[in-house]
Amino acid sequence: MFRTRSATSRTPRRRSGTRAALLAVPLTVAGVLGATAVPVQAVTHDHGTGPASLTCQGRGVDPAAKARYRTEILIQAPLRTIWDLQTDVEDWPSWQKPVAPMTTKRLDPGPLRERSRFQATVHLPPNPPSPPSTVVITSTVRQLQYGRCIRWTGPADGAGFHIDGIHVWNFVKVPGGVLVRTEESHTGPQADPTSDMGLEAWLNDLKTAAESGSHN
Repeated sequence: MFRTRSATSRTPRRRSGTRAALLAVPLTVAGVLGATAVPVQAVTHDHGTGPASLTCQGRGVDPAAKARYRTEILIQAPLRTIWDLQTDVEDWPSWQKPVAPMTTKRLDPGPLRERSRFQATVHLPPNPPSPPSTVVITSTVRQLQYGRCIRWTGPADGAGFHIDGIHVWNFVKVPGGVLVRTEESHTGPQADPTSDMGLEAWLNDLKTAAESGSHN
């Protein structure tokens, strides 16, 4: 069983700079500075109760991926509030904290559902040998079960840069709130096994937004 780190209990880690910032956004559009992370196989904190790997309708991340990270957080807010924040893709920039200008858009109308597509364009400042200054991330929802899980996949592409990612989210009602678990894998030449992919910051931003009630 691989091991994970929880967003509710962790020690401070170094910032890894612009490269990790890009790796934070493929398929997630978190756009935050990802802290240097220990690979998921070497870090633990899921209280011994979590599944070996997260899935949505039986499908998970790529178990053979070079880069893979998983974490969780307890959010003291209604499940519907958390779900609405997470599935309103075009509103993500209003509560997440990007380090670079980005735009997000849905590529189809209606509520997020299976086969929904969304796209983010991220503009990073030049900082060789970092990834290119503009990266386009196009994601497709593969599985979705209302209030329980989401799984999406897709590429992040720029000049001389390519990553394929898979991202899974689980939402579990527990005493005191909702346990939100997430796991992501990256494959491709630029996949970085030391990045947390921005997931720690994403969860903390989601917790802040949901518990503040400002998006109700």
